[in-house]
Amino acid sequence: MLRWAVRALLADGRIEQVRVAVALDDLRAADSLRGLPRVVCRPCGGPTRAATVLGALRDAALQPHDWALVHDAARPGLPAEALARLIDACLSHGEGGLLAEPVADTVKRAVAAASGPMDATAAHAGKGMESPRVQVSVSRDALWLAQTPQMFPAGALLAALEASAAAEGVTDEASAMELAGHHPLLVPGSVRNFKVTWPEHFDLIEQLLIPRIKQP
Repeated sequence: MLRWAVRALLADGRIEQVRVAVALDDLRAADSLRGLPRVVCRPCGGPTRAATVLGALRDAALQPHDWALVHDAARPGLPAEALARLIDACLSHGEGGLLAEPVADTVKRAVAAASGPMDATAAHAGKGMESPRVQVSVSRDALWLAQTPQMFPAGALLAALEASAAAEGVTDEASAMELAGHHPLLVPGSVRNFKVTWPEHFDLIEQLLIPRIKQP
């Protein structure tokens, strides 16, 4: 999956280098990327996404006005046209942004069941003593689902991540930039660019990425 995600970034020739940030003891990532051009694997990962991106930016030692794209290895279905839209939009506006999809479904906020809170993994699997219940429906107007890549000037992103290191709710680069007073561009992404999270997602991503041989 990591190799597919990196190959998706390499599809755009404007990306000079893909730097894969991994844990200090990771022994598999470099082998899985062997033979790919413009790719380096760096042991600068941290305990959280924000710490990993911060470590990767420091390790890369980019110039403040260089552009940095951050992409999830769990999104190997990134289409080349979606990546190009993001790069084009950020370069033409001179400001950072992210791929995202408008929310199409009705959104419900849950209230914990009487038996206590249930984590997302258990809830998705249908496990637990009692299902959570609807507290209220939430308007989906103006709501977007964030994707990656997320693209920002390296200096601004580094400063935002450093400043928000102790803040809660920083779950992606855009949220760190928002805390720093920026308003990132929302660039239409793709349903193919979903994050592989639940077990059935592996079957879906295989169908998208692995060619099927038609049986006679």
